[in-house]
Amino acid sequence: MTDDRARALALVPVSPETEARLAIYVELLGRWRKVTNLISAASFAEVWTRHIADSAQLLALAPQARRWVDIGSGAGFPGMVIAIQLADAPGARVHCLESDRRKCAFLREVARATGAAAEIHPVRIESIDPATLAPVDAVTARAFAPLPRVLEFAKVWLAQGAVGVFPRGRSAEAQLEIAPAAPDLAIEIFASKLDPEAAILRVRSAPKARS
Repeated sequence: MTDDRARALALVPVSPETEARLAIYVELLGRWRKVTNLISAASFAEVWTRHIADSAQLLALAPQARRWVDIGSGAGFPGMVIAIQLADAPGARVHCLESDRRKCAFLREVARATGAAAEIHPVRIESIDPATLAPVDAVTARAFAPLPRVLEFAKVWLAQGAVGVFPRGRSAEAQLEIAPAAPDLAIEIFASKLDPEAAILRVRSAPKARS
């Protein structure tokens, strides 16, 4: 895992303080995964590149965002990683939405141990009142649902000016081709630093849609 960690941090550099917090996160993940269905053994062997760096790169696509919503946080990717990156940022808050209460218990322990700027919500996305999380600067989701469904959930924040940052893997362009037309959205495609063939979508409400 030492080589994996070095490769990840070379691709997506972070401060020494953030690296130390991320190491605590990985240590806790290693312990909790044995009793909670968080991450597979094969995936954990490359956790720094496959999950930590893959999540950490998203912050650069919304560098001014301080208040995030992560839909379907699971083991904390990307929401908890972003919350750790923003741990020392004034006013930062990452709302991690996750319906599995065991995963929420894990996320709370990580937030406590690392000082991450995270708030854990043990809810299904359908049941939360978006107004309770406002204001929101950015919304994200990773491996949560098909793209149309993700955009449907995110649109309430996008319409209010938030930016969407959604890693969609190697099938991003294919997903866009089959997704329903969304003239009210402006979508940009960026290559992942971890895999040039994988894409990250940055989504904003089109200017006319916000006026």
